[in-house]
Amino acid sequence: MSIPTTNSRRGKLWRRRWSLLFRFACAVAVAFAAAAIVLRAQEKNPFAGDPKAAKVGESQFRANCAFCHGLGARGGGRGPDLTRAQKRHGNEDADLFRTINEGVPGTAMPPNGATQQGVGMTEEEIWQVISYIRSVQAKAPAQIPGNAAHGKELFYGSAACSTCHMIQGKGGRLGPDLSTTGSARSTDYLVESVRNPSRRLAQGISEAMKEFSQEYETVTVVTAEGTKFLGMVLNEDHFTLQMMDTREQLHLFDKSKLRSLEKSRESLMPAYDQKVLSDKDLQDLIAYLLAVGAS
Repeated sequence: MSIPTTNSRRGKLWRRRWSLLFRFACAVAVAFAAAAIVLRAQEKNPFAGDPKAAKVGESQFRANCAFCHGLGARGGGRGPDLTRAQKRHGNEDADLFRTINEGVPGTAMPPNGATQQGVGMTEEEIWQVISYIRSVQAKAPAQIPGNAAHGKELFYGSAACSTCHMIQGKGGRLGPDLSTTGSARSTDYLVESVRNPSRRLAQGISEAMKEFSQEYETVTVVTAEGTKFLGMVLNEDHFTLQMMDTREQLHLFDKSKLRSLEKSRESLMPAYDQKVLSDKDLQDLIAYLLAVGAS
């Protein structure tokens, strides 16, 4: 019987290592191939043009998406109007799939199943939701009525919108930033927000990730010395209140030291009726918001 030499033992050890390395490389290749197949599967909706799938998708949309995007996908709360042909984060089915499944960092759009609204969707259910969105989507970008240039003049001029609202870094901070409102809201929503700004604030809207009902809530504070402040609530807990007054000054109050504190569901924004802003001027103003949102 021969005794194995040191070299032969080393040879066996190297062969064993190369065998393990080869197996590992094969496993990695299989994993990448599987990932590639999944990615390719996400490039095309298998239910495209299927009205039955769109109907099922509507149910999924109501359970998981309508809270922010509205029952008809026309926008509401924090979600944009999805019936428009142009989508802010991509127009292809694959773009919609990634947006729904992965969310949009830095926005109120969470990853699939990340909130208390709904229970999360399978890949098949996401495709069905996309089928529903396509079924209610406008076939072509709508022609924007109105004079956007005149709307801009109104926004920064006689309508005084910029006193409280900001667009692309220019304007006030007391109201919402309107830079992306034109791409996120339906025309009907924008008209109502100008004509009756207290309506949605009075209803109160909340979502799982943020208490939207308190946002832009009007507050009146009277200090122990008798000084009165009117503005909007920024943050509040059981002991303190942070607010911004109508001059955009920030204040932090100890509630126990206030003479009075009253909150209202009536917006600080005045209602722009037809005497203040004609239908034609309102159309021009909305045309400007839509043009900015599309840029």
